[in-house]
Amino acid sequence: MCERVRTLEVDNSNVLEYKYRLNQSLFSPSPLQINKGSRSIERKERHKKEEGKMAKAKVFFFIILVAVAFLDLLCLSIVRSDAAGSSVKFLPGFDGPLPFQLETGYIGVGESEDVQLFYYFVKSESDPKFDPLFLWLNGGPGCSALSGLIYEIGPMTFAPLEYNGSLPTLISHPYSWTKVANIVFLDLPVGTGFSYATTETAHQSNPSKACQHAHEFLLKWLNDHQEFISNPFYVAGDSYSGQLIPIIGQIISQGNEYGISPQINMKGYILGNPLTFPLEANYKFPFAHGMGLISDELFTSLEKNCEGESYLNINPENVKCYNNYERFNQLTTKVNEDQILEAQCKESNLLMPIQKEFGRSRLLVEKSKNIIGLDALPLVKCRSDWYILSKYWANDESVRDALHVRKGSLQEWSRCNKDLDYVFTRDDVIPYHLNLSIKGYRSLVYSGDHDFVIPFLSTQAWIRSLNYSIIDEWRPWMVDDQIAGYTRSYSNKMTFATVKGGGHTAPEYKPNECLKMLRRWLSYRLL
Repeated sequence: MCERVRTLEVDNSNVLEYKYRLNQSLFSPSPLQINKGSRSIERKERHKKEEGKMAKAKVFFFIILVAVAFLDLLCLSIVRSDAAGSSVKFLPGFDGPLPFQLETGYIGVGESEDVQLFYYFVKSESDPKFDPLFLWLNGGPGCSALSGLIYEIGPMTFAPLEYNGSLPTLISHPYSWTKVANIVFLDLPVGTGFSYATTETAHQSNPSKACQHAHEFLLKWLNDHQEFISNPFYVAGDSYSGQLIPIIGQIISQGNEYGISPQINMKGYILGNPLTFPLEANYKFPFAHGMGLISDELFTSLEKNCEGESYLNINPENVKCYNNYERFNQLTTKVNEDQILEAQCKESNLLMPIQKEFGRSRLLVEKSKNIIGLDALPLVKCRSDWYILSKYWANDESVRDALHVRKGSLQEWSRCNKDLDYVFTRDDVIPYHLNLSIKGYRSLVYSGDHDFVIPFLSTQAWIRSLNYSIIDEWRPWMVDDQIAGYTRSYSNKMTFATVKGGGHTAPEYKPNECLKMLRRWLSYRLL
């Protein structure tokens, strides 16, 4: 088997033929013509050629790394892992037995299994035998999958009550994606959530290593849960996971082609407000202009003076652009980037909009028998106050025992580990989308339309650069006779949707709408 694989050549023709079309003629509105140079026509053309060569070399090099990883996997016998998952029937903070099936555990990956990846597995609440299986990753990098489980798409969440020193209260989430899917929430990369390393060098990670670890984890997890091998499989996540998921998808696809066992029944992937290419932040300018955050004059001046500049690395010698950029920062620095309509927490005494979905009346309806006198208790005043509940909860000893967290493996859990030993990159992963779509995989890409971190304009832009035919033109998609967003479908089985009023993690802000969006897409219906 290993000798046979060594003669295989990685088919990267689709990647190398890919042409990155980020220019004014393709995009509207113009993202400051970010692929153009700023000095002369000759310099522009030379710069574009050099960029193209570097991009091709980077993608080719990564594919070689992936091929080497496959050789290792093929020469190894993937056996059932030593540490099978453990069932969780009760959780501190939740009144009574859990109304869903939860399993937690570790799976060792990497050399000598020196990386121990922690996961939460929730079975579908509908038909787990036939419903799809998701692998869910959160962003960051370094944000725990527990954040996705609790605050976005899982079957439970925290009651939005101010922390009073007692264990935070858990309640059922009526719009969980586990209504329609089995979901593995994975703490990736190492150092995220409850995942840990057993050696000093294993703490270090990067996108390539994280993607390989995800694939190895999935193979071992499926060997431990063989009843799910035939279920339709999707990789899903949001934010920074947009850098990893298309690569993981390609690794899975190539692994299937190379005969790696078990075969993964991958059907596609799902991405929310995904980080996709290096110059994505340039779309903050037209987004801010369209949302009325900056004036017409400043936007026009930015377009004129910052042509060819990167928002993330403004050249201080370009004085006019630099001054425009400083003014832009002055006008937007106090805007909540995750959802521009919400106040910045440190300066706000307003009750956050989370009450609209999980406010007093809804909580009393959903859990009135379990929560006494809730409407008389103070609600959190800010979304970050809601987030902090997870820190108090996950660091409680009784919670860790219930989740079967290994004692001594982690000192303090954090929702997003900002001290992660990880090589952060903003790579162009658009070629991987192209490869996957050519191979027939489906994709759902959604954007909360009030996200200032990764504006929907940038996501629209890279999707347009794929140059696929439109099969369902731009139109509203509806929930309860109300516009929930806008959508467009393409001939490469890609569906794009905005989520009206959604922020950086759209299901957190619009849970009902996002669940309905998912149901329709999984049913192969137009949104």
